[in-house]
This record gives sequence, structure tokens and C-alpha cells, in this order.
Amino acid sequence: MNTMNLAVFSGTVVDESTLTIHEMACACAVETTWITERVADGLLACENATAHNDERDWRFASAALIRARRLANIERTFDANAEVSALVVDLLEEVSVLREQIAAQRGAR
Repeated sequence: MNTMNLAVFSGTVVDESTLTIHEMACACAVETTWITERVADGLLACENATAHNDERDWRFASAALIRARRLANIERTFDANAEVSALVVDLLEEVSVLREQIAAQRGAR
């Protein structure tokens, strides 16, 4: 990473809001190339990424922000590559879904 200053966003995630690639990069304390690579590898979802539109026009949902922050954190903390980090995040997301299902079943009784 070069010596550029990256402002880190904090606040409440709102489902209807979308972020630009620059906002995503700042919120995750990474460079835009990091985001671009993860989208190209299929590890991070972009709402409108196509081969024909400019990266500056890409928009990311709040769920992508949460996933990107987790990916970046795992990569930094454990010096993991992108694919391993994505696998860990996938498993964390699956565990969260299963816990919600268990809680819903218990609440229905």
C-alpha cells in the first residue's frame, strides 16, 4: 500500500445506501485496486460491475461493505491470501445464518 492517507468511514450501515468504489476503499482502509481485484475474482459483489462500465461508476451495497471489511481484516490479521479470507468470511456468514435459523425455531415454539 502506498503512503496515501485513507479516511476511514464509520457509522450505521443502511441497506438502501450504496457506496462508490472510493468510499468502499476508504471504509476498509484499502486502495481501490484491492476492491477491483476482489470483484474481478468474484470474492466481493458489486451491484453494477460489468465489462463495459467504469469502476468509478460501480456501486456497492451495505452487505458488500461488511464483507469487504471482514475480508480486509482477515487478510491483515492472519496474512491470508484473498481466497482463504473469502472462505473464512463465507463460513462466518453461514454460521450467522444458521444461528438465526436456530433462534427463529426456538422463538416459534
